[in-house]
Amino acid sequence: MNRREFLENTAKAIIPTTGILLAASHPTLAKALEQVDLDDQPAPHQDKTPFKFEGFNERVQAYIVARYYVRLTDTYGKQGLDTFLLATRTYAEQRGHRMAQRALADGQELNYVTYYKYGEWVPSEEIKKRGEALQSEPIKDISYQATKITRCPWAIQFREMGLSKAGLAYCKDLDASIYRGFNPAIAYETRQTLNDHDYCVQCAPGTRVPDEALTCPKYKKGLRSFEYHCAHTYWTFRQVISSVFGNNGVTIAKGVLSDVEQDLGKKFVTTLKKYKKTDFNVANI
Repeated sequence: MNRREFLENTAKAIIPTTGILLAASHPTLAKALEQVDLDDQPAPHQDKTPFKFEGFNERVQAYIVARYYVRLTDTYGKQGLDTFLLATRTYAEQRGHRMAQRALADGQELNYVTYYKYGEWVPSEEIKKRGEALQSEPIKDISYQATKITRCPWAIQFREMGLSKAGLAYCKDLDASIYRGFNPAIAYETRQTLNDHDYCVQCAPGTRVPDEALTCPKYKKGLRSFEYHCAHTYWTFRQVISSVFGNNGVTIAKGVLSDVEQDLGKKFVTTLKKYKKTDFNVANI
């Protein structure tokens, strides 16, 4: 019984034949019934997807990373953070391995310029339309290769989620781990990030190449969509975490899928599941 029925039944009990009319005409009851009318109306539909994305992109990848960070650290604290860092390094090294496989298949040396040419991504069209594509420039007043990044869609997503600390943990080893997977002889460092600074600084101490060498087109066959990269992130993190925590790790990964469905939409979950059996260690040249 809702509040309106209760009030009407109460009025009927007082004066059976005219209870409803009394309820409607009595100032106190009338006001109560009027409020009940408002309270009993179904709540307006609220979209459960706060992040409006057309499809997979850089920010969706950051979202998946951030939700893993939250669920791991909330459940396991420092152990969860260390596992998050291990998953990040594993994911990044797999990317580097694939790049190296393609480069070696083409008879290329595994150097800094080749690394750039065989990178697996370019800015997504959606992120470019939003004006959020990665923006960087070389740092010229030092003796080795260095880059200043002034805009980053991953950092934007972490910040909008209130999880820049997840971005700090993720970005700390990410690029160095991709390089390590590509060729561990190339030293690479991320010295600061947009997650807690005005710009990001990445560098390769001991390496210097002409700026024009880094503007050549990327190897098109090696490019992978952000659908692929997001699936790679989800499934590699899940594999590492379930290896460490067993069934509890699987539960965490399933929770991340639930987060994706609630905040991004069911279609994103459906697509991620299609990659369950993908071997992300090989390039499939």
